[in-house]
Amino acid sequence: MQTRRKFIKNTGIFSAGLLALQTDAFALNSDAVFNLDLKDFVSQRPPLAQRKFTSDAIEAAIVRIKKQIANPELAWLFENCFPNTLDTTVDFEIIDGKPDTYVITGDIDAMWLRDSTAQIWPYIPFVKEDKKLGELVKGVINRQTKCILLDPYANAFYKDFNKISEWKNDITKMKPGIHERKWEIDSLCYPVRLAHGYWKETGDTSMFDNNWKEAMNLILQTFKEQQRWTDKGPYSFQRETAWATDGVPLSGYGYPVKPCGLIVSTFRPSDDSTLFGYLIPSNMFAIEILGYMIEMCSTISLKDDAIVSKAMELREQIQKGLKENGIITHPKFGEIIAFEVNGYGSFHFMDDANVPSLLSLPYLGAVKPDNPLYLNTRKVVLSDHNPFFYKGKAAEGVGGPHTGADTIWPMSIILRAITSVDENEIKYCIGILKKTHADTGFMHESFHKDDAKQYTRKWFAWANTLFGEMIVHTSIKYPQILKDKNI
Repeated sequence: MQTRRKFIKNTGIFSAGLLALQTDAFALNSDAVFNLDLKDFVSQRPPLAQRKFTSDAIEAAIVRIKKQIANPELAWLFENCFPNTLDTTVDFEIIDGKPDTYVITGDIDAMWLRDSTAQIWPYIPFVKEDKKLGELVKGVINRQTKCILLDPYANAFYKDFNKISEWKNDITKMKPGIHERKWEIDSLCYPVRLAHGYWKETGDTSMFDNNWKEAMNLILQTFKEQQRWTDKGPYSFQRETAWATDGVPLSGYGYPVKPCGLIVSTFRPSDDSTLFGYLIPSNMFAIEILGYMIEMCSTISLKDDAIVSKAMELREQIQKGLKENGIITHPKFGEIIAFEVNGYGSFHFMDDANVPSLLSLPYLGAVKPDNPLYLNTRKVVLSDHNPFFYKGKAAEGVGGPHTGADTIWPMSIILRAITSVDENEIKYCIGILKKTHADTGFMHESFHKDDAKQYTRKWFAWANTLFGEMIVHTSIKYPQILKDKNI
């Protein structure tokens, strides 16, 4: 069982297995984290010589933004968390004359297409200031292209494409180099988001070569196959496990869906299996990134009419399916966005802390933060009408099946703040995050609603960097919040 399935008590003693998963650089500071006197606010970053990558632009931003933060503990959290992806998880090199960046999630030595994009995304606004950082991002785009070409249905990969996975016995078409082969729509959305974000920021198209265009065509082909217009498509997945959300019923294809234009996602961004195959937040994300693909492949330097035509047709079909199936009527709240549907009229309502989620839709550009339908959905997500919204002695927030009942994900609290237009709510969320890091100086995957010192994943770079992104976002849009020493 992976570490993300385990609770790690804040005892100051780590199991040998967990320590073995960490880099030497990060392990250097593990004792300091757990014996920390909070009055000191000692930096929990690895020593400079042990950091995986250093960006002058990010270091300058840390200094600048810390000066805006009146609360010393919050400033300390920001300094620890924002550079965590660069400090501890990136492996940059030049391969065949091109930048190549392998990005692990933290305590699992594998690269998720989703996580690697999400971890790097907060640095995009700084790439014009730092050529070296730009090369790092280009390296992620190149590595993701290689991963998609290896298998567009896989969600996580190894740096060494000859490595055999611990999940090699999964009943699916496993190949060397693949860590896990769980089909998730968002796995193919995130690389397009990263490519588009980098391109819009810099205008640089040097990494968008024939291999990249082939990867874009594979994304379109995979989406099309999983619309399941005439058959179930080539993908199925089964695993021998006692963990229910790791298995897929009916010979690994999932419960039936009625073709309607929406795309089947066998798994959620949490890597948990869906109940109904049409996962609405992920389909809405797909609509957004298909627009990015159309925009990129309509420009002179990237012009590809065939990709544009296929992406436009697919986007229109998903939009139609969403309009006809993705909006449901809640008995108390009225019209809201569904979480999962099957095209037959059945729907499943909940929300999950992982992104894309219903809560995170404005963050992904899928809806405006003041959209009435979204705001109504948000009310339900942040209430006891969402079975995975928890309130406890430590905090309130969204969790999910992945880490079990009564566990809140800091990521959900961060996204609640980023997508909010209410200063009081943003301040409230930041305050929760400040008091639930369990004296470590970092975010975690999840923590128990009644005790933040019971948490999963000491080293989860996505949550750390996302926390930093939230502070950067707040410093730009709501700087007055950070001036409050009592936050």
